[in-house]
Amino acid sequence: MIDQPVRNTFLPYGRQWIEEDDIQAVVDTLRGDFLTTGPAVDAFEQAIAQYVGARYAVSFSNGTAALHGACFAAGIGEGDEVITTPMTFAASANCVLYQNGTPVFADIDPMTYNLDPEAVERAITPRTKAIIPVHFTGQPAAMQEIHRIAKQYGLVVIEDAAHALGATYRGKRIGGLSDMTMFSFHPVKHITSGEGGIITTNDETYYQKLLQFRTHGITKNTDQLTDIHGPWYYEMQFLGFNYRMTDIQAVLGTSQLKKIERFIELRKMYVSEYDQAFRDVPEIEIPYQDESGESSWHLYIIRLNLDKLKVSRKEVFKALLSENIGVNVHYIPVYWMPYYQELGYERGISPNAEALYEEMITLPLFPAMTAEDVYDVIEAVKKVMKRYGK
Repeated sequence: MIDQPVRNTFLPYGRQWIEEDDIQAVVDTLRGDFLTTGPAVDAFEQAIAQYVGARYAVSFSNGTAALHGACFAAGIGEGDEVITTPMTFAASANCVLYQNGTPVFADIDPMTYNLDPEAVERAITPRTKAIIPVHFTGQPAAMQEIHRIAKQYGLVVIEDAAHALGATYRGKRIGGLSDMTMFSFHPVKHITSGEGGIITTNDETYYQKLLQFRTHGITKNTDQLTDIHGPWYYEMQFLGFNYRMTDIQAVLGTSQLKKIERFIELRKMYVSEYDQAFRDVPEIEIPYQDESGESSWHLYIIRLNLDKLKVSRKEVFKALLSENIGVNVHYIPVYWMPYYQELGYERGISPNAEALYEEMITLPLFPAMTAEDVYDVIEAVKKVMKRYGK
């Protein structure tokens, strides 16, 4: 008898949830006067700043561009080192390279999977300029300890909160706690603007630099000009980039932001069901949550107890795919990438991160999932664990 998969259709690990009001907001913008950067961008930035509790927000074409802008605003340059985690998407480190700086990878806490503050402090040298903690899966990093280290050594803190819109740390929302914070609006994130990113900050100097950086380094601000030829006059004062968000993106983001609490509550409900279902499965370790923060749950990662399985992680992964469950792995340690290997980074520098990579699998988690979808994931995981467990 042929083993039938749990599902007949493929369930991705993440997906946007676009409703009719989102579509209408975009249509209305398409019929209006502004398609590129206009009033909808201003409104979106103000809405995000208000939501996270920051004074300013500057939108970008995507999260990577936003991180690049933050590194520029922080003054990262040749010879500067920036400490970050290897357990992240490449952009968290690439943004340092864009500024001719040097990413330095510190190991993760084996419980939270976030940057280990002790590893961060050990990695500091006279060349260290900044720290980029990543709120991995949506769980806030140990920001109290990271801020203490940053203050002691005079470092800039740029939070990569691509996973963490709506997360809280010690009762305050992520986004207004550090020098700068980046959020992403890619379709698999908490809300989407198609592509898009933003930097929130409480510092006016950073705010002005970010605004100018995303527009070729050009300003029309009369307070910043070195000359004035007339009302048309503008100046390019440094080499910036065309990293602007469009009104089409921004209006979608604003519409989506109105639903953020509903989206997060659904994510938390599905996480609770996963936790309950997998808590007593010996082949699986469910995610640990530190009491200092509350995750907004971008990802749900299980860690395999390989000593209790007859097969490798690869075989488990393939088996879940055959059940039409769209599992993934987040992430391959950044410095394992061929480009970073060519730069001279060696394997073995972050043993906790490398061990996690070898044992983890990301399960589907997104608000548009149905109760049946969640049930299917649970049934598929249990089926595979029963098949391959010792």
